[in-house]
Amino acid sequence: MPDSRPLIVTPGEPAGIGAEIAIKSWCAGHRDICVIEAPDRMAEIAATLGTPIAIKTITHPDQFNADQDVLHIMPIDWPVPPIAGSPDSRNGQVVVDAITTAAKFCRSGAASGMVTNPIQKSSLYDAGFGYPGHTEFLASLGQVDAGGPMMMLACDDLKVVPLTIHIPISAVAGSLSQDIIIAAGHLLDASLKRYFAITAPRIAVTGLNPHAGENGSLGTEDQDIIQPAITRLQQTGINITGPHPADTLFHAEARKTYDAVLGMYHDQVLIPLKTLDFFGGVNITLGLDFIRTSPDHGTGLDIAGSGTARPDSLMAAIKMARKMAAAAQALST
Repeated sequence: MPDSRPLIVTPGEPAGIGAEIAIKSWCAGHRDICVIEAPDRMAEIAATLGTPIAIKTITHPDQFNADQDVLHIMPIDWPVPPIAGSPDSRNGQVVVDAITTAAKFCRSGAASGMVTNPIQKSSLYDAGFGYPGHTEFLASLGQVDAGGPMMMLACDDLKVVPLTIHIPISAVAGSLSQDIIIAAGHLLDASLKRYFAITAPRIAVTGLNPHAGENGSLGTEDQDIIQPAITRLQQTGINITGPHPADTLFHAEARKTYDAVLGMYHDQVLIPLKTLDFFGGVNITLGLDFIRTSPDHGTGLDIAGSGTARPDSLMAAIKMARKMAAAAQALST
C-alpha cells in the first residue's frame, strides 16, 4: 500500500535559499511534501519566481492530501521578517522549533520522514543553540542506534560514510579506533538493509594512508587499527573488505564491487561523490529512529533572493527520503 504520509521539509535559515528551493521542488512535481514556513512569505516568494502556487495550511500531517494540487504548509511566524542574505539570530528559536516539530511527527509515525533545509549555525549559536550542528540536535530528540548518529552522503552512483567528519586532518589518525570502525560497520550494514532494500550489503573500507599504508611503510594505522576491525566485522557475518587504497576505489569498475564505502575522513570520500554528482548529492543521517535527509549544500546566503538557486539537491533529498521510507515500510510488512 502506497505511503500517503507526507515528508516534512523544515525551513532552515530563512535568510537563505530554503524557501525558494522548496517551492521549486514542489513545482517540479514533488507533491508529497509539507513545508514548515510562513504561508504569506511562501506565496510572495513564489510570485517573485513567476510560479504562483495554491497553498493549504495544516496543523498536523493527518490533514495532508497528496491528491490536492496545493502546497501544504504548517504555518509559523518569523519574529523578524527574513531579509535575503542577512540572517537574524532573533529568528533562530523558530528554526530550532521547526526541526523539533518535524522530528516529533516523524517519531510518532504521522510523517514518513523529514528533509531539512540548511541552517546557519552561527546565527543559531547567537540565539543560544547548544549543539555543534543539525545532526547532534536531531540525535537529542530521539533514540540513537549504536554507532550513530552517522553521516552518509549518497547519489545515484555512490554511497559513502566518512568515519571522521569536521575535524582537522592532523587529528584524524588519533581519532580512529577498532571500536569506532566496528560500530560504524554494523550500523552501515543494518542501514543498507533497512533503508535501501539491499539484502546482502557489500561494504568497502578505505585505508587511511596512501596505498593503505603499503604494509606499514607509509603508516601503521591500516595494519594496526583498520585491518583488525574489518576482520572482527567479517567474523560477525558482514560482507566487508579492505583496507583499500582510496585512490583506486572510486572509478566506475571499482564501484561495481560494493554498495557503500566506509572512509576514514571527510574529503577522502566526499570529493569522489561531489565529483560524480555535485548538484545531486544527499546528506543522510543514519542511526536515528526516524528518516532524515538534507541537501548537500549550505544556506546559499550569497545567492538568496536572486531566484537562481538550483533545487537539484533538495529534490534528490526528497526522493531519497521517500525511497528510504518505502524500503522501511516494505521491510516491516
